[in-house]
Amino acid sequence: MSVVHLLYTLVMLAVAVALSPWFVYQALRYRKYVGSLAERMGRLPVSLNLDGDPSIWIHAVSVGETLAARTLIDGLRERYPDLRLFLSTTTMTGRQVARGRLQDVDGLFFFPFDLPFVIARTLRIVRPKLFIMVETELWPNLLRACARTGVKTVLVNGRISARSYPRYRLVRSFFRGVLAGVDRFCMQGDESARRIVQIGAPADRVVVTGNLKFDALEPALPADRGAGRVLRYFRVPAQRPVFIAASTLKGEEAPVLAAFAALRRQQPDALLIMAPRKPERFPEAAALSRAEGLRVVRRTDLAVDAEPRADVVILDTIGELAHLLQLATVVFVGGSLVAQGGHNILEPAVHGKPIVFGPHMDNFAEIAAEFVDRQAAIQVRGPEQLPAVIVRLFGDGVERARIGAAARALIDENRGACARTLEAIARVLPPPGRRGVVRPFRRA
Repeated sequence: MSVVHLLYTLVMLAVAVALSPWFVYQALRYRKYVGSLAERMGRLPVSLNLDGDPSIWIHAVSVGETLAARTLIDGLRERYPDLRLFLSTTTMTGRQVARGRLQDVDGLFFFPFDLPFVIARTLRIVRPKLFIMVETELWPNLLRACARTGVKTVLVNGRISARSYPRYRLVRSFFRGVLAGVDRFCMQGDESARRIVQIGAPADRVVVTGNLKFDALEPALPADRGAGRVLRYFRVPAQRPVFIAASTLKGEEAPVLAAFAALRRQQPDALLIMAPRKPERFPEAAALSRAEGLRVVRRTDLAVDAEPRADVVILDTIGELAHLLQLATVVFVGGSLVAQGGHNILEPAVHGKPIVFGPHMDNFAEIAAEFVDRQAAIQVRGPEQLPAVIVRLFGDGVERARIGAAARALIDENRGACARTLEAIARVLPPPGRRGVVRPFRRA
């Protein structure tokens, strides 16, 4: 082990010790991490890969990455029929979505801590020939172990946000060595490709394949089994206005409620469906709504086959938001009024819904800019603008239809990343009788 990797490992151990009280608190207060610690320590059940078969290991941090990874599953099955497919997640919500939507994988487990002895245990059971990391999951000890044992590594749907780029630049001398062990970088766009080269990725291994999340999107129609089950709790008349606030973070519910209050002065029967990003914040969101004098109910308390008799529904379930977007009149996407980098705007777009988001979209900067440039979404400068924009959209059906149609058109125009990514993977781990061409990234 190099001195740099040793220092990194010691820092990881120190951080783990320092954060252990926080993990204990989260486990006791919110039941997080309970039952997952063994897997995170590399102690996977032997039954995961009882016969020690070679595999492809895909890592997706949370919900968005899991849905992006889903687009590759069928293609990987077709190209590598002799390899098992395993998927790891970091978050519990990612694991729950994977269980519900990725039935075709051979096994699920929690991503291990990036410590050499933990990684070694995991690799012994998973036995990957190929490790695929979704978006920007660069774990030095894991990548080093893969390079040392001959495991091919590919970054897919890669992105380097404007917010994270300066931090990577500060430690690029270290990351140059980390990135040297990755066999292929499949980046979402030219800007992310430039950034990863500038922090040390070999330019001849970087390709621009597009965003897998465009390919992952299909509108969840009422006839779909999952959507139909969820919609039975939301028998909302077609004429009732529905405002969905998706993936809100702390500090965003108050502006959303202010916008909803302004809307109710114009349309008193409006319904707000608010979906906090983090499950532990469900009670807080409900309390804030009640403090405004609103009738509030949690989704898990709704009656089946009935209209919600409330002003606000707190969506306290995992995996249902995508099904409910088809009910929306207007969608606000959270994580964007506070400096947290924003959240994915593509799911409401595929339903042709008018989308509103705030100024902080660093994590989706290229997509957000394209939507705004094409007048396929509205970006507000801050919380104070939100009420006026929401009231205007709810009062103007023509504008809503125009924005929604432009958003859906953008989705359709940007499909194709899955095929390009699979071809890039084939260059690294050639399946029998298959060749492909992807567009290489070239620095200007």
